[in-house]
Amino acid sequence: MPDTAKPQRPADSWGPLYFLASVGAGGLVVTFFMWLYMWVPHKGQPVPVFEDIAAAFATGAPVQQAMIVLAALGIAGFSVLNLKSLFWNLGQFSRFKKTEAYGKLLGSNAESQVTALPLALAMSINVGFILGLVFVPGLWGVVEYLFPLAMIAFGLTAALALAQIGRFVGQVLAKGRFNFAANASFAQVLPAFALSMVGVGFSAPAALSGNPTVVGIALIASTALLVMSVLWALVAVVLGLAAMLQNGANAESAPTLLILVPLMTVLGILVLRQNHGLHVHFDAHETAGDTLRLLSTFLSVQLAFGLFGLAVLRAQGYAARYLTGRDTSVGSYALVCPGVALSVMMQFWINKGLVGAGLVAKFGAAYWALSAVAVGFQLAMIVLVLVLNRRHFRAAPQAAAIAAE
Repeated sequence: MPDTAKPQRPADSWGPLYFLASVGAGGLVVTFFMWLYMWVPHKGQPVPVFEDIAAAFATGAPVQQAMIVLAALGIAGFSVLNLKSLFWNLGQFSRFKKTEAYGKLLGSNAESQVTALPLALAMSINVGFILGLVFVPGLWGVVEYLFPLAMIAFGLTAALALAQIGRFVGQVLAKGRFNFAANASFAQVLPAFALSMVGVGFSAPAALSGNPTVVGIALIASTALLVMSVLWALVAVVLGLAAMLQNGANAESAPTLLILVPLMTVLGILVLRQNHGLHVHFDAHETAGDTLRLLSTFLSVQLAFGLFGLAVLRAQGYAARYLTGRDTSVGSYALVCPGVALSVMMQFWINKGLVGAGLVAKFGAAYWALSAVAVGFQLAMIVLVLVLNRRHFRAAPQAAAIAAE
């Protein structure tokens, strides 16, 4: 073989689901921000900002200082990975659209995979907001000017997602091209996940803005996306379950059986943000018990679908084949979001649910024992991201050997 031959990596056979690599890295940014959100005092605004973090570092004990440093490094590092992966995927997608494979994708069940693009865009916008809060001094003083810009960005992302979903409905569903037998997974829930991610971005101004008009617009837009996401997910889950009962679960798409886990976290945060805005601006009040029940409900749905999905993955030997074996599948990146989502949801459940209701004392023994579970999920997903990136973006040993000949 000529010297100019290049080793082939699994990532060289690109598909839209590689956008999930960017989404997973962005999710890990959120898990590190949760440390600051839950463990750093931030009086005067709903979220910690640079000044709160700097004050806590200056006056905190060595353990708190170490936590802040680790959180800042985690946010910075995985933000770089998130954006690097996003831009790489955008370039790959541009080239992919000129290939025959893209033509085959359109009009098939797999066309819904392109909604991974708005999903990734929405996640990266959220990552940008976290970077601003953590690293930009004085941001809170101008944040009201940023909310309209953020809503415009999310509005454009929502328009992209809806356009993609509309094309899918028109080409696949309306014309009877949907392959029911090939739908033996929850892959069709991905458009709902994309809509929910845009929706949770829209809900941020509802919780953080002091302008009632901005809050109202954010509430209405995020509610519309929440409803559309839930409706699409319900239909997709029912169709997927029916196909699996008839044909068995698709082995390579099996990680999508866990997609309800991140969907519940995103929708749960969306509802919490809305409730805060309704409480502050529209005299709609929710008790600590209501919040505990709400978060416990979302967490229970996650556990139900998580156990269901893991049972199928274990029965199929998915990890031995795609995570430690010779085979690779881009769908493996769908495993990152559920672990990240459980980590984030547990942080909310512990701090806003249990602590808020007075069932657990903040920073007590039970508090840290439960928080350790959340951090455990976070650490496991960091390892998984590193493993997947190594498997997908490193040349296969046999390909490298052939190229060296």
